Amino acid sequence: MHGKPESGVGGQTTLRVARSTDLSRRCFLLASTAAAATIVLSPTALAQAVRGAGESQTKFRRVPTQFIAALGEPDATSGSNAQLWGLWRQDPGPRGVKLNRFEELKAVGGVAPAQWKFEGSNWWLEEHGLIMEPPEFPLPAGKYMVTGSRTVRAALTVHPKAEDGTQRWELEDGATLYDVTHLACRSARYTPAAGDASCSPAKAQSNAFPVSPGAEMPPVESCNKQDYAVLIVVGVAVGNR
Repeated sequence: MHGKPESGVGGQTTLRVARSTDLSRRCFLLASTAAAATIVLSPTALAQAVRGAGESQTKFRRVPTQFIAALGEPDATSGSNAQLWGLWRQDPGPRGVKLNRFEELKAVGGVAPAQWKFEGSNWWLEEHGLIMEPPEFPLPAGKYMVTGSRTVRAALTVHPKAEDGTQRWELEDGATLYDVTHLACRSARYTPAAGDASCSPAKAQSNAFPVSPGAEMPPVESCNKQDYAVLIVVGVAVGNR
């Protein structure tokens, strides 16, 4: 974010939105552009049929670029932990707040210009040191066309949650999680370490950013960290929520 807090209605402090020139450096925005430029979903591609054993064919429709926060081994082609995956239905890039604007964010009650609320016990950073809104949890069941904006595009099936709370997922055509991970987009979730309530973006080291493509996000003092892979969603099955 750029600019200082400004006086709003009734003397309340507001946080100015970042300039678009700053946002153009954002990985998520670049991922959106790359997905649109290199993986154009033509009517034929949108109607791509994906058929599994005993399943009817699935047709996909193009959607504004979305992003999945995924957990799993890079070489995994399936798993049973999709209940731990999340979805950004909107590009979180232009909705983020820079680390050096955290005090300003606190001054406005943690409400970002994009109207998402910062949660001190559960917050997210991306590779340039922007505080992001959390994705929607859990990832809704359905089928998604995903890519890492490199060479592979694959259908991802996310099954409804089982009675034990787990949620199966699988990628078609032998694609691995690594194949459909956008390496330049780094993201991590930070929560307070056991017995320590001082986990804060204020403790993040600005010189640790930007993070190299494929590298782990930096630790933050007093925080537990969970790195997530980022998958670009370029289409969803007809009938997906």
